[in-house]
Amino acid sequence: MNIPPLLGDGQGNYRVRIVGNSGTGKSTLSAYIATKINVPHISLDALFWEPGWTMASNDEFKERVTATMTEYSKGWVIDGNYNVLGTLISDHATDVIWLDPPLWFYLPRILWRTLLRLLKMTPPCAEGCNETLGNVLSADGIIWWCISNHGHCKRKFGEMLARSSIEKGGNMRRLNERDGDLTMWKAELEKMLRTH
Repeated sequence: MNIPPLLGDGQGNYRVRIVGNSGTGKSTLSAYIATKINVPHISLDALFWEPGWTMASNDEFKERVTATMTEYSKGWVIDGNYNVLGTLISDHATDVIWLDPPLWFYLPRILWRTLLRLLKMTPPCAEGCNETLGNVLSADGIIWWCISNHGHCKRKFGEMLARSSIEKGGNMRRLNERDGDLTMWKAELEKMLRTH
C-alpha cells in the first residue's frame, strides 16, 4: 500500500495536527510543514498562554482554537497536546502526526532549548512567557514536565494510533526521529510536493 506523506482532504487542502511530548520537535516540524504547504503554523501554546504565564480559561482557549481553525479552514498546521481540547483539533485534521522519539534522544534537545530561552537567545513558547531559572527547575518546570509526561504521551497517543492508524484507514502516523522515520517522511513530502 502506497500511503502519501500527507493525506489532505482530496481537494488540495491540508489540516495537520502535530502531537508528542515537550521537546520532541513539534514546533520545528510544524513550521517546516507549514512553509512547505503554504499554510499557517499555529502553536497551541501561543493560544493558551497569556503574558506572565497566565492561563486562558478552558472556554476561552477552546474559543480561540475554534476561531483560528475556522479562519484558516482551507489549511493549517497545529502543534500541541492540550487535554482540555479533547478531539476538537483531530476531528478537523486531515492528518495527525505523532512524534515519538525515545526520551534519551530528545531530552538533551529540551535542555538546550531551555538554556537558550533562559539566555533570551530564542523566543519563549508564547509572548510574554519568559523562562526563569526558578520556574525551569521547579516541579512545574518544563524539564520535569518533559521527563514525567513521557510515559503518559506514549500511552495516550499509542491508544489514539491504535484507533486511527493510517495503515488501518485512519489519518494518524507515528514518526520516531531516532529510527530515521522523520527524515524519510520529509523526503517523501518533498517528493510529493515536487510532483503536484
